[in-house]
Amino acid sequence: MGRQRKSKADQDRYLQLRDGWYYYKRNVPTAVLLLDERAPRIRVSLKTDDLAIARAKRNLLEAGDEALWASLVEGDESNLARARHQAVMRRVEALGFSFRSSQALADSPSFNEIAERVEVLLSDRIEKETAVGLLGMTPVPATSVSEAFGVYCDEIVADELVNKSAVQKAQWKKVKQRAVNNFIAIVGDKAMAEITRDDAQRIYRYWLERIAPKEGRATHSASSGNRDIGNMRVLYDAYFQHMGDEERKNPFAGLNFSTRKKRSRPPFPSEWITGTIMKPGALATLNDEARGIALALIETGARPSEIANLQPSSIRLTHKIPHLAIEPRTDPDDPREIKTASSERLVPLVGIALEVFRRHKAGFPRYRNRENELSAALNKFFRANKLFPTAQHKIYSFRHTFEDRMKEGGLDEELRRILMGHTIDRPRYGAGGSLEWRAKELRRIALPFDPSIV
Repeated sequence: MGRQRKSKADQDRYLQLRDGWYYYKRNVPTAVLLLDERAPRIRVSLKTDDLAIARAKRNLLEAGDEALWASLVEGDESNLARARHQAVMRRVEALGFSFRSSQALADSPSFNEIAERVEVLLSDRIEKETAVGLLGMTPVPATSVSEAFGVYCDEIVADELVNKSAVQKAQWKKVKQRAVNNFIAIVGDKAMAEITRDDAQRIYRYWLERIAPKEGRATHSASSGNRDIGNMRVLYDAYFQHMGDEERKNPFAGLNFSTRKKRSRPPFPSEWITGTIMKPGALATLNDEARGIALALIETGARPSEIANLQPSSIRLTHKIPHLAIEPRTDPDDPREIKTASSERLVPLVGIALEVFRRHKAGFPRYRNRENELSAALNKFFRANKLFPTAQHKIYSFRHTFEDRMKEGGLDEELRRILMGHTIDRPRYGAGGSLEWRAKELRRIALPFDPSIV
């Protein structure tokens, strides 16, 4: 059944046309009559005779009022303070202005903006909260770091998380939550507006002691410290921009550690793959799906998570050129992002990879949305069975080996980038070569194998 069209009355809810101008008019709900100073009725001039503009401004005011009233009913003081602030921001926006702090207005090189705001105040009856907000004098509510992180996840970046799987969301949040937890453990769960440069430097010194201790060996890399401080810097900026205080100086600005070039995981030598990993019996005691994924990595160069999360529709064995479609999952009940836009690609199936997918036509349901379990299982098995040449090798080394084999085999550089899902540093034209051509090139470097190992 298709979505029903809204009636005209519903589209124009809370709008009143008077003397050619639109107003936002609605009653304050009974449940909050004694809590909203504007009760019993709200009436705001929208300063327009254009219905489309009036609807857009109505939407701003409606959203602010709904959130405010919900917080009034809940009675949570911190949520209420934020809801009041957000409602004021929307009222200011509905008047045709951006919400700005008084300091930002004072620092503005143009006097006209202040004059325009004062003119609106003098020419209209505006309730006190909106008037104060219009002049940038509404204080940002005292929200603790932990509360601000909740606002960040639930409101500020909520749209960015929509297409992530549950595992991806958990991984995304885990790293950022660590930064918040470390800040609270070292400094305390301070109000965001009270964080000082000294607080930020305490976090810097905490990491400095672990990255470059005066005595003993380092326990953490520079990237760990940069990640923590960077996540606090992003949270601070995002929160105050969300609250309309875009000019606030960030206490975490400029604090970072020098990093060396990241050490790449070593690739497997090709002879190690054929003589040790693909030796009959080497993977026999590994469960079927984990074994299939490990072998599929050899001739696809894919990330383990990309293979584990393939949908049956992305395994295309009946096409003229059998191939995988590595792509995001768009099912709203089970979404999943891929790493980057360039990671979306078609990979021909050749050699051992084709044999694997002939056996696993529906993919690997045991590890779908369980890529962490897959990584742990494969790394544990390879270590226990001495299938890694060195302690530095990991399952991800298959991907580096694939890239090296393509380079040593003389495959076109752009083709290598496409098959690896890497960015191409020039405008892309066409589809990057036919699947027939891609498959022909990959067959040239395919490793020999015994079908019994699948």
